[in-house]
Amino acid sequence: MTNEIKDLLERQDYEAAAVLVEKLSPEEAAKILSEAEDVISLARALESDFLADVIVLLDPPVQQKIVEGLHDDELEEVMEDVSVDDTVDIIEDLPEVVARRIAEEDEILALLEEKKFSVLKPLLSSMNEIDLAEVFEHVKEEDLPVLFRILPKDLAADMFVEIDSDTQQKLLKKLSDKEIKAVMDELFLDDTVDLIEEMPANVVKRLLAQSDSETRAYVNELLKYPKDSAGSIMTIEYVRFLPDMTVDRAFDTIRETAIDKETIYTCYVTDTSNKLIGLVTAKDLMLAKKTALIGEIMEDNVIYVNTQDDKEEVARKISDYGFLAIPVVDDERRLVGIVTVDDAMDVIEEENTEDIERMAAILPAQKPYLKTSVFSIYKNRVPWLLILMVSATFTGLIINSFEGRLNAISPVLFACVPMLMDTGGNSGSQASVTVIRSLALGELTLKDSWRVLWKELRVSMLLSATLSLACFCKLQLIDRLLFGYEGYTVVLSAVVSLAMFATVVIAKLVGCLLPLAVKAVKLDPAAVASPFITTIVDAVSLILFCALSVAILG
Repeated sequence: MTNEIKDLLERQDYEAAAVLVEKLSPEEAAKILSEAEDVISLARALESDFLADVIVLLDPPVQQKIVEGLHDDELEEVMEDVSVDDTVDIIEDLPEVVARRIAEEDEILALLEEKKFSVLKPLLSSMNEIDLAEVFEHVKEEDLPVLFRILPKDLAADMFVEIDSDTQQKLLKKLSDKEIKAVMDELFLDDTVDLIEEMPANVVKRLLAQSDSETRAYVNELLKYPKDSAGSIMTIEYVRFLPDMTVDRAFDTIRETAIDKETIYTCYVTDTSNKLIGLVTAKDLMLAKKTALIGEIMEDNVIYVNTQDDKEEVARKISDYGFLAIPVVDDERRLVGIVTVDDAMDVIEEENTEDIERMAAILPAQKPYLKTSVFSIYKNRVPWLLILMVSATFTGLIINSFEGRLNAISPVLFACVPMLMDTGGNSGSQASVTVIRSLALGELTLKDSWRVLWKELRVSMLLSATLSLACFCKLQLIDRLLFGYEGYTVVLSAVVSLAMFATVVIAKLVGCLLPLAVKAVKLDPAAVASPFITTIVDAVSLILFCALSVAILG
């Protein structure tokens, strides 16, 4: 069979060769792969679980070829069937750049537990700070400083910013003052402010003690801005030019100061009093003559924001214009900082999360779900549930007031109540979510209220006609004929369908208008979304249904 496999490999018929190889033992297959000229093509043709059994038996050079040659999805499928211990053994014999492709969290933790620092150090040093942060968040508290200390200083600082606040606190407890100072020296100023805002007072005191006086002054200045303002998320680490500076001198300035700046692609031009007058990009500088003046090549139509502007509006402006950064000025248009795109993305994520939580009748949480205590989750959820429970009292009062008359007309009328209430609540939620999302993206303003009302009215008419017709058919064909329920007369079914029509129309109008009304009084529209609207629609739909039933059937 071995000769037959070799013949197939010479003819480059890897699929047929793989079928025969998979009939061999893993040891025999490992020998075939070691001798194959195009080991990658043969490896790709093998089943992933079989290749997983074989790869652990191969010599390191062949393992390296396979790890380098397989696509990400192919490699991931194979390594899923390789044990952590076997993966660690493979990693030890691979260059760190190659090992990084198969070094997952479990393998790194295993290397740490076995204290194989000679393998860990180059491996971790080649990783991205985001991937490192995920690893650190699952490391035992006593091992955090060990893992932190084997990282290069700049990478350690970048990673420190990305880990969650709980892990930061645990790590800070274990680090010496000298190590904390090294981290603080590497952090950008806006990251320092974010860190200080999330730490308890005793930790903040220690952090500030390891910062220089200039940093402390800047931190104190930034902390004075309102929490939701542009000033609270800006950084003062930007590149600034004067208009009479030459391009050649501008490049010198970048070289001298770039290491301390958060971005150097967009540079800002101010006059001697620091008033913003223009900007230039790295592309502008590279295409201009060395002797050209900055004032001659700068863009003087600068889009900027004020320190007091809402940070969500600032983030949206960065998204709308596709900026990497946007300048922040004070009331006299003096440049005081910039907001970068990474901070804008954080704001957008935070605001979207808050909106989703409010729309689900939950107070916004400050931590990820798995890191939030049971009692904190309870506190976030119980207020709205209590409010909605009390508000449902109105629904009960309506049912109680009409119960006798509806039972006298037909007992089956109450069987239709859940269908009406659920359909009305869902219809209102659809409209409210659409409007709230459009308000959040700036696609709608209060000036568009009549346009929204007119559009939703037309939509509701179409939906109401469809749903009421479906309701009539359901009551007659399914409930009466198929299941044989008594009492579903044509007239009763028509009344229920008419109530359905009116409920959907009203639910759509309430769903679109209530967020706009809340926006008009400068509150968060998300706070009145699905649960609150559902409660209103439930009450209205019940009143309509009961009134129509009594008026027509009574």
